[in-house]
Amino acid sequence: MHLRKLFWLLMILMLAYVARPLWEEKASEYVDLSFLDSVDQAIENVAERPEVEKVLDSAKQITARLSGELQSLVSENALEIPEAVAKPDIAETDSLFAIHNITLGMTKEEAQAKVGFPLRLMRNEYGTDWHSYHKDYQNYVLLSYDQEGKVNGMYTNQALISSTEHLSMDSTKEEVRKALGTPLKHLRKGNVQYILDTRDEYDLYKIDTIYVTVFYDIHEGNTVTAIQVIHEDLEEKRRGIYADPSDELRKGSEFLLFELTNSTRIQRNLPLLKWNDEVSGTARKHSEDMAANNYFSHTNQQGKSPFDRMEEDGIRFFVAGENLAYGQYSSIFAHEGLMNSMGHRENIVKADYGFLGVGAAFNKENQPYFTEKFFNR
Repeated sequence: MHLRKLFWLLMILMLAYVARPLWEEKASEYVDLSFLDSVDQAIENVAERPEVEKVLDSAKQITARLSGELQSLVSENALEIPEAVAKPDIAETDSLFAIHNITLGMTKEEAQAKVGFPLRLMRNEYGTDWHSYHKDYQNYVLLSYDQEGKVNGMYTNQALISSTEHLSMDSTKEEVRKALGTPLKHLRKGNVQYILDTRDEYDLYKIDTIYVTVFYDIHEGNTVTAIQVIHEDLEEKRRGIYADPSDELRKGSEFLLFELTNSTRIQRNLPLLKWNDEVSGTARKHSEDMAANNYFSHTNQQGKSPFDRMEEDGIRFFVAGENLAYGQYSSIFAHEGLMNSMGHRENIVKADYGFLGVGAAFNKENQPYFTEKFFNR
């Protein structure tokens, strides 16, 4: 019995001793740790006694393993902010809008000479792929290409805009409307005319052969927060206001919402979130449940909360949050809407989170449901 107590005492001491690099520097800011010098000497003296050497060896093996797992866990959950990347020089343009000095009709070779190679391709509501370009989500640009390899769609939510109308991310809604005129109130698709429920959070313009959507941040003086530029040929490929569902569109929508979140966080000097497959599965199941059963709530029809559903799937966390969106035309519209809702915005820009999973699903009317699950452990 005494030997067992001695074993566990030594193991606890060894764990604290081996794990010192993880806590000693931070603790020394508040506590004088010079007393540990005598503790170090005492441990060395005890270790030299033959009657405890066997117990000490066993304790060392266990604490070494636990320390390695602890350091791995700390590394996995470390909240790191990437180093700042220089902004490109944004030149004046002869086009209505340019993003990162790229304009509609530019070839893929010309565009990628400016932004490099894409880091991810994500199927969009137009039936093409968004090619994602960035460096740690800085200088974030989405580009779409037609069959001839020419740019037919662009998006950014960062200060990469130039315009013949001298609009920028610092422009206000009033300035945009003064420069571009009255935005569209309807969008025609085939024989159906859809009323645009913009809630004054974005404006859609048709100027010559270009559709321009300008998004505003209502919490920052209605300044421009993002812009999407689509050629009319691409817009016409979207036969309805909502795209036809597919597994590729679902996956693309999930990853795009994840990327947009990180692009928003990096602009606020916040740690980037890591994609988590397990919690994405939890999120996807909730979106599928809402879409199939025609409801929209954080609490499902079995009365389970977001945290209940995470625990049911075996996901460990000490802090977590959930965002829901429904009925937006795409992940871009969903993200911009969430940023204009203060409670959802707080989740997106919460510094404590380290992981994010996104799940999307579509109902019978092709309307998408989005579930974002944030957490750290």
